[in-house]
Amino acid sequence: MNEQELKYQRMTQPPVPRLICRLAIPCIISMLVTSFYNMADTFFVGMLDNTAATAAVGVVFSMMAIIQAVGFFFGHGSGNYISRELGRKNYDEASNMAATGFYSALGAGLIICVLGFIFLEPLAYLLGSTKSILPHTKDYLRPILLGAPWMTASLVLNNQLRYQGSAMYAMVGIVSGAVLNIALDPLLILTFNMGVAGAGWATIISQFVSFCLLYIGCQKGSNIRIRFRNIQLKLFYYQMIVRGGLPSLARQCLASVAAICLNSAARMYNDNAAIAAMGIVQRIMMFGASAMIGFGQGFQPVCGFNYGAKLYHRVKSGFWFCVKSSFGFLILVSGVMFIFAPELVGLFRDDPAVKEFGAWALRLQCLTFPAQSWIVMSNMMEQSIGRTAPATFLAAARQGIFFIPAVWILTATFGLSGIQMVQSISDLLTLACAIPIHTYVLRTLIPANE
Repeated sequence: MNEQELKYQRMTQPPVPRLICRLAIPCIISMLVTSFYNMADTFFVGMLDNTAATAAVGVVFSMMAIIQAVGFFFGHGSGNYISRELGRKNYDEASNMAATGFYSALGAGLIICVLGFIFLEPLAYLLGSTKSILPHTKDYLRPILLGAPWMTASLVLNNQLRYQGSAMYAMVGIVSGAVLNIALDPLLILTFNMGVAGAGWATIISQFVSFCLLYIGCQKGSNIRIRFRNIQLKLFYYQMIVRGGLPSLARQCLASVAAICLNSAARMYNDNAAIAAMGIVQRIMMFGASAMIGFGQGFQPVCGFNYGAKLYHRVKSGFWFCVKSSFGFLILVSGVMFIFAPELVGLFRDDPAVKEFGAWALRLQCLTFPAQSWIVMSNMMEQSIGRTAPATFLAAARQGIFFIPAVWILTATFGLSGIQMVQSISDLLTLACAIPIHTYVLRTLIPANE
């Protein structure tokens, strides 16, 4: 029996909860460490005693979200297809998609880099920078743009490995780069006095190391080798990437647009403290959700493989296991963050105005945080089985369809307080849509012999 056949058995025969937990552990570690190093830039820049520099990190976070959106688009788009084809034992098709997704993302990252440098200052203002923040924004933005090609490509490699059931290889690549970033931040920002630019260089250096390790991981074991000759510049493959990746593109791009709208709303009040506070809250909430998302990432390859193999009962069993487990976890995390909100915000910026504004925003988000268990797991399942329309709607709802109008409506009604409550309102509206939509999707998964 060859390696691919052995992997097929490992993905379709063991008990679903045990299989998900085995695949989820390295994903959870990857997500936690990644979230921690995303916060590291904010933490060490906050030590510069410069609120404008801290705000600049929050502003450029939107651009990083766009770069990540491109990477996730090609990574999830190709990875979902790869997972289903491996479940059908179509190994040549899976290999073609792996190469097509990887090299397409690399090219897209290069385009972002070139256009970003050409329009650097207009881009900085578009992201929500003020005049006082602008020099810091440009210093942080330049290295981030330079690293865009391998940032997008590494996200493709990471997701392709996960969808093949090789979460351990993905974890090694991501964690190694994250640890390096955490080590480089204080060295470049503080020791070498590079300021906020040092945070940017630490990020792209660590991303390049991750890229190299992930590429090596794709060439080992039973993983699909990425070969240039397997690129398929055909409409069919890009249609499959769009089907699988559109929800991720919508989610990540709208998250960036949402952050830009949030920064722009705060900019109307010329309040750097509010911009800095909301950037910090974004990082904290991302860290709080990281373990839950990692758990869901352990479910995705199980979902894709078993859906491709028409083992629908295993798909549904995995979904309910993940929803129940993540709901309990988020209840616990929400309670801790609600109680210690001022202290958590204060870790990143010991400014009374930032702490007060950020703590209130964080507590409001904690009230609806457990709703993410149903929203995220529903979205992940729909994306993994190729249900593009419901997956894209739910991905767009939380940070776009509901969030963006709410920013302007709530800000116009309640002033800066509206900025603090907008995410919670958006979460409740998204949950109200997610429950009936995914209930319908679950009912359609009926084996042919039933």
